[in-house]
Amino acid sequence: MQTVLFHETIFGPIHSRRLGASLGINLSPRDGKVCSFDCLYCEAGYNAQGPGTTGLPPRAEVKALLEAKLADMKAKGERLDAITFSGNGEPTLHPDFAGVIDDTIALRDKYFPNVKISVLNNATMAARSAVADALRKVDNNIIKLDSAVESTMRALDRPGSPTFTVEAAIAGIRQFADTGIVQTMLTRGEHDGQPVDNTTDVEIEALIDAYRQIKPRQVMLYSIDRRTPEQSLQQVPKPELQAIADRISAATGIPVTVS
Repeated sequence: MQTVLFHETIFGPIHSRRLGASLGINLSPRDGKVCSFDCLYCEAGYNAQGPGTTGLPPRAEVKALLEAKLADMKAKGERLDAITFSGNGEPTLHPDFAGVIDDTIALRDKYFPNVKISVLNNATMAARSAVADALRKVDNNIIKLDSAVESTMRALDRPGSPTFTVEAAIAGIRQFADTGIVQTMLTRGEHDGQPVDNTTDVEIEALIDAYRQIKPRQVMLYSIDRRTPEQSLQQVPKPELQAIADRISAATGIPVTVS
């Protein structure tokens, strides 16, 4: 079984296709996975590997580790483009997420004031006012929407809650109109003998309708570029991604990037 990739609370910097030299913050356990989705393509593996034993890192620990890393990088004159919340699960599940964001903004301003703070999230906690308010404070609130077709979303993203629907996702993301960034993973393959494909005309038209409702400041399209838990998933070639991006941009007027 593919297992967690991030065994530290603060990791990197790593080179991100979308964000440049990015220092990662993992608010999930260092030896397990805690997520409200169980995506077929998750680089951290399936939730079945369990939450591990280390638990979620306390706010004070995250702050201390981040300050130590930023101070060291500053002293060495190292380059940094972004601080990105990702890791072994959904960062907004952390009970002190809002406080961690406040700490991160203060430390960014102290050591690397030009660096952008990004949060990769799936909108499952966006209905909570404290989470939504915190997401409004960061530079890049990057929210997942892989499909606007209910059956495909459930097959590809596998949300843990039966009440989290495409309608709920769109409603959660729509509150960040003109500021949020929607990130969509495009892929095709099968799982448990059933086809999974969010690149069809029906899927793209549904996404276009969803993007129109959400009105994000940007859409990011990408495809898999590393090993995935469901090994049948295929990478969508860059020319096809670009053609889909052009189609979406023409239909919505929203800037669409491909990576």
